[in-house]
Amino acid sequence: MRLQIYSILAYVIKAGLLFAVLSLVSCSKDKDVPPLTVPQPPVQPDSSKKFYTYLALGDSYTIGQSVAVEDRFPHLTVARLKQLGFGVAVPEYIATTGWTTGNLLNAIESANKKKDFSLVSLLIGVNNQYQGRDTGEYRKQFIQCLEKALLHAGNKKDRVFVLSIPDYGATPFGGMLDRKKITREIDAYNSINVFVSAQYGVSYINITPGSREALNDPELVANDGLHPSGKEYRKWAELLATRMATKLR
Repeated sequence: MRLQIYSILAYVIKAGLLFAVLSLVSCSKDKDVPPLTVPQPPVQPDSSKKFYTYLALGDSYTIGQSVAVEDRFPHLTVARLKQLGFGVAVPEYIATTGWTTGNLLNAIESANKKKDFSLVSLLIGVNNQYQGRDTGEYRKQFIQCLEKALLHAGNKKDRVFVLSIPDYGATPFGGMLDRKKITREIDAYNSINVFVSAQYGVSYINITPGSREALNDPELVANDGLHPSGKEYRKWAELLATRMATKLR
């Protein structure tokens, strides 16, 4: 009788050990097998949302002399437009420090950019004034620059935006010169570009009064004592983006 009980116990023990081994093997295999996943369909782009491009034409003010790239007013404008819900690419530039209207015209020709930008901004003339160039020459060449801007906007005048020339007479650098003379001449140049802009029916953004606030707020001037800081450029970008948004809706 005892032998039979021992045999039964031995059988149970063996069966239990076999079950444990099989369980371990099963668990090991489960760990090696990746979980079952349902393939997800690829994300399709929202074709209903328009995507815009932006070309910025100008000089040191446009290229953002003495500030980081992200503090340039065209970059800040794009950032603001994105906040407003518009899809806009990183801006493209035809702009270099020291350029006059004549320099910009030559650069536009040689750049050979596409002619279907959604948005084009134009800010040019301070170096004409600084070099003492004739206002008659500025008028003629500014018209040509504006026509080039229109061409690159696909001849859509509602997509071209002219910015007035800021008054660097309000900066520390301007303080070493004749501030009243600078202000008077900047006003003369701006009287030309605002009149031409109205003739062509494009948007005009008057940033000059705000630039003169640098007399009382040194934070509006970059470390070079001449060009605007990112704080000043943000003011321009807010004005420009607001106007652009009305044209894109």
